[in-house]
Parts: sequence; C-alpha cells; structure tokens
Amino acid sequence: MQRFENKIVLVTGAASGIGRASAVRIAAEGGTAFCTDLNEDALAQLVTEIKKSGGQAAAHKLDISSQQQVLSCVQACIERYGRLDVLVNMAGVFRFDNAHELTLADWQRVIDINLTGTFLICQAVLPHLLKSKGNIVNAASTASLKGLPCGIAYSASKGGVLAMTRTIAVEYAKRGIRANCVCPGDIFSNMTATLTFPDDYDYTHLARISSLTGAKEPEAVAGVIAMLASIDGTHITGEYIRVDGGTLS
Repeated sequence: MQRFENKIVLVTGAASGIGRASAVRIAAEGGTAFCTDLNEDALAQLVTEIKKSGGQAAAHKLDISSQQQVLSCVQACIERYGRLDVLVNMAGVFRFDNAHELTLADWQRVIDINLTGTFLICQAVLPHLLKSKGNIVNAASTASLKGLPCGIAYSASKGGVLAMTRTIAVEYAKRGIRANCVCPGDIFSNMTATLTFPDDYDYTHLARISSLTGAKEPEAVAGVIAMLASIDGTHITGEYIRVDGGTLS
C-alpha cells in the first residue's frame, strides 16, 4: 500500500515506541515522515533506518511543551516541504503516584507535555491542515476511558486529549479537517519500561490495564494510526479507537 504517497506527515514522539513505529509505517507507505522528539540520537538512527529502506524522513528536535519550539518546528517543516498533510501526535510521559503524594511539579510536567503539548502542536498545524484538508491523530489512552489507580495526572491529561480531539473534529469538520484518537493499552514502549510504583502500590490494579492476549509491540498501534490518517479513514472523525487487546471489553 502507498496510502501516504506525496503526503508530508509530522510525527511527535518519533524517537521510540508508537511514534517511531508510526514514522516507519508511514514512510513504508510512501509518505515523508518529519520526525520530532527530544532524543536527537534516536531520531538520527530512525531517519537513517527509514532512508536505508527507501523511505523519506527528516529529524527535528522538539520539546512539545514549549510553544516557541512547537512553532519553530512546524515552520521548519513547512519551509522544507511547503505543506503539511497529517499530524501524528504520540509524544507523552507516564507516571504512577498516589494522588495524595503527587507533587505539583510532577503533575504540571505531565499536563504540560501530554495535554498542553497536544494543544500547542494541534493549534500550530491547523492553519496548514486547512490548506491541505489534512487530519490529526492524537494519543489518548485507555486511561481516558476508565479509572487508572495511581495515574491521576496521566488520566487527567489523556481525558483532556480525548475531549480536545473531539472538539477539533466538530469545529473543523466542515472545513475539511479530520481529528481522531487512538487509545492504546498494554503496549511495549520506553514510556512504560521505566515506570516506578509507589511503595504501597496494590499490584492487583495492573489487571485494569492488562490485555486479554498479552502486551503487544508498538506496530500494532501504528497500523491503526496509518488507517485513521489515510484515505481509508476518510469518513472517521471525532472518534477514538481502542488498541488494547480487550482490556476494556
């Protein structure tokens, strides 16, 4: 399939996990992946891998919580390619804390990256997507649909992302822009590999975020993202798709 031929796709969180898998998938389907993340070394490795496979990609360092950096990043993409067709927004952070012990600084960091960052990048790309009649795929989570014990900041941020995405979808539908979310659950990624838990954490809660068939690789989500972002998703907007192996079924 070449569903992204002649399409420019900005991917956040592209250095690892679902963002990386999405960039690889989009490039494999003929798209140009403008890959962004804070990890410049991992981005360089990704771009090299994509080009060795015959795809097109470029790297740009980005702290998504910085409005200045977001605006500069989008401008760099436009200056390089002249257009933007899709935003695949997978940048995010995850942490577990007892709600009564979470510091304001840690709460704010999660909100700044996951929620405010999503707003900043969506706001920055919208004028360009209006020209291309493009679309957005944001990262929500199963935590936006069901309580996640010790995940109060993460759940709040992802619930906000889901609501924000629906609002964008309704506001811009008649102007040709689509906006959707994926809600991953039980996916292997760097974000979850380094998690720490409160000392008194009740590990029976893990059943609430565990799939029925075991954790899957990020490519399982990237395939759904590619569908939503391509012509195959042309009649889908304001929607979320769970990719969670039946966790919430």
